[in-house]
Amino acid sequence: MNFIKKYFKILVGAGVLVVVLFIFTMSMRSNDLTGGTLKNWPSASTDERSATIRTLVGSDENTELLVACVDKMATLPDSEQMTVTDAARLCNLGIQLKQNL
Repeated sequence: MNFIKKYFKILVGAGVLVVVLFIFTMSMRSNDLTGGTLKNWPSASTDERSATIRTLVGSDENTELLVACVDKMATLPDSEQMTVTDAARLCNLGIQLKQNL
């Protein structure tokens, strides 16, 4: 009987350790959109999206247009691996080219 109790305690201890490690790694995940991919973009709030665009572009100009552009890019197939930074820069470059023409 002691044999079963000993291994049951070890099994419970290992299970608790796995749960604690899982919770720790989930809490360490960054919800910051600046360094994330477009996979996380649709689940973010409008305020988070606008703040991210303002941070990446460095100005308040065309924020709504840039958010709409990145929104559109996030809906494209196979776009979830693209970083938000790249998408925002691409959209900003397109807007600047359009304004200079």
